Amino acid sequence: MEQDLFEFLSTNKKLLQEYVEVRISIFKLELIKTSSQISGLIIWLIISIFLLFLIFIFGGITVGFFFGELLHSNAAGFAIATGIIILIAVLLTIFRKKLFINPIIRVLIKQYSNEEEEK
Repeated sequence: MEQDLFEFLSTNKKLLQEYVEVRISIFKLELIKTSSQISGLIIWLIISIFLLFLIFIFGGITVGFFFGELLHSNAAGFAIATGIIILIAVLLTIFRKKLFINPIIRVLIKQYSNEEEEK
């Protein structure tokens, strides 16, 4: 039995070597594919967060001036706008798991499942 195994390995050494090299190449390509997808997702996320930040800032300024006109006091208007922003931040903090963490986990699981099905 042992002799058969050594004989098999010696006769098929080149074939086994090629198989291992091909598997390593496949692994590298899959790693490149996955890392490029993740990189694209991260870049898209950074751009989206930046744009949302700008919208939030300019929206806050607009709301501050709007309430300032209504109350005839820019300080009071911006205080109300700041209160609204703080309220939104608190609500986002309270519901962060439901709004952000769980959907991200679902997307990652779906992405991984799709990759497994393609194989």
